[in-house]
Amino acid sequence: MAEFWLISAPGEKTCQQTWDKLMVATARTNNLSVNNKFNIPDLKVGTLDVLVGLSDELAKLDTFVESVVKKVAQYMADVLEDSRDKVQENLLPMERFDLVTYITRFQWDMAKYPIKQSLKNISEIVSKQATQIDNDLKARASAYNNLKGNLQNLERKNAGSLLTRSLADIVKKEDFVLDSEYLITMLVVVPKTSYTDWQKTYETLSEMVVPRSTKLLFEDHDSGLFSVTLFRKAIDDFKHKARENKFTVRDFQYNEEEMKADKEEMTRLSTDKKKQFKFFKMLFLSTQGPLVRWLKVNFSEAFIAWIHIKALRVFVESVLRYGLPVNFQAMLLQPNKKNMKKLREVLYDLYKHLDSSAAIIDASMDIPGLNLSQQEYYPYVYYKIDCNLLEFKV
Repeated sequence: MAEFWLISAPGEKTCQQTWDKLMVATARTNNLSVNNKFNIPDLKVGTLDVLVGLSDELAKLDTFVESVVKKVAQYMADVLEDSRDKVQENLLPMERFDLVTYITRFQWDMAKYPIKQSLKNISEIVSKQATQIDNDLKARASAYNNLKGNLQNLERKNAGSLLTRSLADIVKKEDFVLDSEYLITMLVVVPKTSYTDWQKTYETLSEMVVPRSTKLLFEDHDSGLFSVTLFRKAIDDFKHKARENKFTVRDFQYNEEEMKADKEEMTRLSTDKKKQFKFFKMLFLSTQGPLVRWLKVNFSEAFIAWIHIKALRVFVESVLRYGLPVNFQAMLLQPNKKNMKKLREVLYDLYKHLDSSAAIIDASMDIPGLNLSQQEYYPYVYYKIDCNLLEFKV
């Protein structure tokens, strides 16, 4: 998709001169990046103490809102698992605006984030909005997972593994020794790879197993269901020895009334499964379903909020770095992937003189734009917007 570098530099005589210098150094002659002005309105500055405290809060909020954006996007991809080609077209910040277009043409949303409010209040609006989306997503994810789990349970009961599925539609009355005071027929699930072992060992797993009494009743992809007859007093020992040999004895006794009830239950479950799957598909998997619509709307809200947080961070760090009156140019660079290292060098040469202005800031301050407490440092305000994190393979 795309990676962007959101930077700012102090205005020369005019901010336009700052912009022109960047364009000459990076775009017009060297083709190092595609650049756009990043328009940030005149926000309320407040006091230095507030700005320093807000800088740290915005760094944490940036991380949180980005995580919400990723979670909503990932959930969209999960829900549209069978329609991955539809994911990207549903992750739009605005109608007819893809992510790149929105970022490169960014305009502050005055209605959602009134600039007459303090910077602190604007950040709190974003925080509440992102928290609400995050909480709602958890609730909707829970409902989705519960219904998906119910469908999987129905699937297991209807046509799951021989270890768990109902046996009512598999076994017959003639498969069992019935009404015997001494003998009982057991049902054993044997992996296909162990058929030979079963035939060789079942008679000796315990005493009192009836010789040549085993019979293969049913197979699925992995296992077979075998019947075996033994004396009732040997049941516990047989189960124990079977388990040691990785044969699974099903807890099943033939009872016609229970079998009839089980078959009726199977029919009901099959009908329920069809109904629930239809409902599940309409509710969750359809690109027009309510969950996908909710994800579309709230991805848009979260992504827009995230880019506004980036704008707030650039504003706050620029004021802290470059001082008052507010005079800086915010610029959005889309680097040429092959020339990122060269672009860094050009930007450093262009703005290395700004290092001296950073000396007035106490190095113990945790100001994210300065990265003083981190290994990475640039003499200009810099934040990365990585849209590649929102790209999903088809």
